[in-house]
Amino acid sequence: MANKSLKKDQLKNLLNKVAQNSQLIAPIQSDGITLFRPVKSGEGVVLEYQNSVMPPKDYFFPMSEKMFSYDTSDPSWAIKLEEGVPSRVLFGARPCDVKSILLLDKVFDAEFRDDLYLDKRNKTTIIALSCNECRHTCFCGAFGISPGEAEGADILMTDLGDRYLVEVLTEKGEKLAATCSDLLTDDDGSGAGAKEKAVAPAKEKQLNISIEGVKAKLDNMFDHPIWATESLRCMGCGTCTFVCPTCHCFDIVDFNNQSSVGYRYRCADSCQFGNFTRAAGGHQPRPSKTERIRQRFMHKLRYFVDRYGDTACVGCGRCLEKCPVNLDIAQIINKVKEVG
Repeated sequence: MANKSLKKDQLKNLLNKVAQNSQLIAPIQSDGITLFRPVKSGEGVVLEYQNSVMPPKDYFFPMSEKMFSYDTSDPSWAIKLEEGVPSRVLFGARPCDVKSILLLDKVFDAEFRDDLYLDKRNKTTIIALSCNECRHTCFCGAFGISPGEAEGADILMTDLGDRYLVEVLTEKGEKLAATCSDLLTDDDGSGAGAKEKAVAPAKEKQLNISIEGVKAKLDNMFDHPIWATESLRCMGCGTCTFVCPTCHCFDIVDFNNQSSVGYRYRCADSCQFGNFTRAAGGHQPRPSKTERIRQRFMHKLRYFVDRYGDTACVGCGRCLEKCPVNLDIAQIINKVKEVG
């Protein structure tokens, strides 16, 4: 499908039309921070932001979700599965967050298929937004991600000043664009060049980080003293894992409030918590922060690469900003490269 153009003053109308046919999830301001939330219209949707505090991952892999309910008084012991989500449109995801969803696909749509995740994934159309600016903590380029590209999105929109360049990338995107065809016009051919200029600042202002050679170094650093040294700063709060768009550890719990009716739910967990790997018999394979810090960075930069052929980091910079002791993956990458 040919590139389209959308006038700036028509964006709210487009979002209103989308919200009439699907659940619309978009970035809004709440108490001074940007978050993705379901909205009824385009009113209040935030456009001037570099990244949300929390990634839109929650709409594919929620922090907490009910899996099924049950009633032990029922002779059949039948379980009642939770209903799936409605048709949805996620608007405003940045390229780094779109890439993170592709990484989650490798986990939840691979050898073991996760129906809860896939229901949300298959029913969601993604409209991504290119980055015209970046935060001082962004380094997506280190992982081959461009502020003006969004593999995994269905539509990519780029702010060109007076209009948006609208690139329709998938069949899902074509279907959505067709419902808004009265608001879109054909791009006159100038969009591609204008797009390069529009996203140039986001490319130029990123942190200069390279992961070249990091995986090879980590292959021989399991027992390196760097992990003990770095762990001294860690508070074990888990903030880095909860703001991360690619972290996907979870726990599963049954709850019945001492009655016959109960349910099973899963909730986000963190490899940085002491009880995360504690076995039923009391064995703890990661007894200290040293092992837990090692696991976090080894998983993202080595183990995930071994298993899926990609790094489990997208350079969004959230952990750089939110860690209370300034222990972040960009620092670790540079320190690993300095190891002799």
